[in-house]
Amino acid sequence: MGNEKIIGYLFAPVNASIRHFPAILFQKNMRQIDLNCDMGELKAGQICNFDAAIMPFISSCNIACGFHSGSPELIAKTIQTAITHHVKIGAHPSYNDRPNFGRISLQVKRSKLLAELRYQISAVKGMVESFGERLHHVKAHGALYNDMVKDQKLANDFVCLVKSIDPNLRILTLAHSQVVDYCLEHGISAIHEGFADRAYQAKVQLRSRKFEDALIHTSDKVLSQVQGFLEGKIRLYDGSSSSIQVDSICLHSDTKGAVELSKKIHNYLKSKHVCISAPA
Repeated sequence: MGNEKIIGYLFAPVNASIRHFPAILFQKNMRQIDLNCDMGELKAGQICNFDAAIMPFISSCNIACGFHSGSPELIAKTIQTAITHHVKIGAHPSYNDRPNFGRISLQVKRSKLLAELRYQISAVKGMVESFGERLHHVKAHGALYNDMVKDQKLANDFVCLVKSIDPNLRILTLAHSQVVDYCLEHGISAIHEGFADRAYQAKVQLRSRKFEDALIHTSDKVLSQVQGFLEGKIRLYDGSSSSIQVDSICLHSDTKGAVELSKKIHNYLKSKHVCISAPA
């Protein structure tokens, strides 16, 4: 190609196929963060959830596996909605405790618990694959999630279990918790999670849901918490602050006003030139 053709190409009118080329280059230099949401859940008496309305504003989802909430039909529907919106899919296993929505710690024989967790994760993994996609990560739900932060053996057993199912799976867990250390020890990727709608008792401890102020649902406080994550800090319940580094920010789908909050968080991150994307 001669020089005159090259010059002509460089200064030709921009067409649709290359219009976003500079934006793509810029995006590669942008900070990346995942916005995730727990989905596929229905509480007692609830006819429908808000998953479809939230899905366009997130980059990954954690789908209930049926033991604390959900059903095969709802799992399939949520998977299909996630695929439509190019949202990465995770399994969200829990204690076998639908009456308490998986939010109460249970004393369960370890072999029984691990078998139930393997069943849950494998079921969602198989369903995702049946739709032509791959399971991206696993995130424990509720009390199980919190118990893993405190119980070393449980954390280690959970990491080993996930690795035995598929070593390419990632584990989404509380930022800086011991679960991250076990992931590193066993060679499985960990995603450091922070919560936009939960108060922190300590750096690696969420404030218990038994307290009314454990939940954050006003947009100004939620966005303030998100801004803190971007700045690498978290404000604790006692008023002090702690350093924190997160890869993913969670908004619960059952938080009051979750649909509007998902939009506001999404737009806020965009306004800060943050690329909303799940870890590769």
